[in-house]
Amino acid sequence: MDKYVAYVSTYTYGDDHGITIYDVDMENGKLTLKDKVKITNSSYVTISHNKRCLYSITDFGVEAYKIESDGALTVIGNSTINGMRGCYLSTDYEDKFLFVAGYHDGKITVLKLKEDGSFDGICDEIFHKGWGNIAERNFRPHVNCVKMTRDNKYLCAADLGMDYIDVYRLDRSTGKLKLADIVHSEQESAPRHIKFSKDGRFMYVVHELKNYIDVYTYQDKGGAPEFEKIQNISTLNDYHASNSAASALNLSDDFKYIVSSNAGDNSVIMYKVDEETGMLSKLFCLPISGDYPKDAALFPDDRHLVSLNHESNTMTFFSVDTEKGLIVMNQKEIKVDKPNCIIFHKLEG
Repeated sequence: MDKYVAYVSTYTYGDDHGITIYDVDMENGKLTLKDKVKITNSSYVTISHNKRCLYSITDFGVEAYKIESDGALTVIGNSTINGMRGCYLSTDYEDKFLFVAGYHDGKITVLKLKEDGSFDGICDEIFHKGWGNIAERNFRPHVNCVKMTRDNKYLCAADLGMDYIDVYRLDRSTGKLKLADIVHSEQESAPRHIKFSKDGRFMYVVHELKNYIDVYTYQDKGGAPEFEKIQNISTLNDYHASNSAASALNLSDDFKYIVSSNAGDNSVIMYKVDEETGMLSKLFCLPISGDYPKDAALFPDDRHLVSLNHESNTMTFFSVDTEKGLIVMNQKEIKVDKPNCIIFHKLEG
């Protein structure tokens, strides 16, 4: 059976170990503590597409790690992002560039990557500008996610303060970005996270404030990106807690399912993906026995699910029955301070 580890990133309050590594028991859907990594406020992590490096947000910018054969992490470099701390990061599909989203300053930072995955300086910086619709929170740009289209041509930047997704053409030789399109969301919906289907033909966008996912078709037409909305589907049941906010957005390893979560309602929702049409159909929306599920993800076998509950400082675990549309808690919760993000990684050999 394939072996996996899981990386959990957390905010650090009193403990300076912001990344925790777990061995994954796939058969029983359990995680066992393996190691802790010293880093401040690792609010989000990502793994390069070649699976060799892990990148993390930190108070001082970004940090790069080599992923060892047993899943351990070895620091290979760090870099400033020349601005306020980031909230999300991802690489292009050739692992030549790292993109960082800035919630607090509405900024996108592009860093060049060396062959070994370490940093080679900042090659572009873009500040979003404008005024949003909601005072106090959404009155200015908040870039919350940066994700490349799978053809590696365009960077999509979700701005939940401005209710749109800026689409930038990437110059793959220089790392420079040039605005090519804007995908507008409904006002006061707050687009939060973006995912693409395995074949890249469909884009999924979860909206934090209006608790739904928009599904778009995507194609590159004559050197221009084209997006068309084909579905809008809620992340909540008809009956739900007030003041809920959608948070997670994760595709299963086989791209057959999408998982999202709702803070306030404290629930997780799972959809089946129609691989031909890209459309989503709801399987269930059920409670996660914790407070503020910041992230939720299926284990790589699709038979188990974990919820990272930011305010109750726990991870809760469930067995998943996709046929009956049920999840059943299968073990005791694990205590984790301010968990924010989880990634499963398959070990080589």
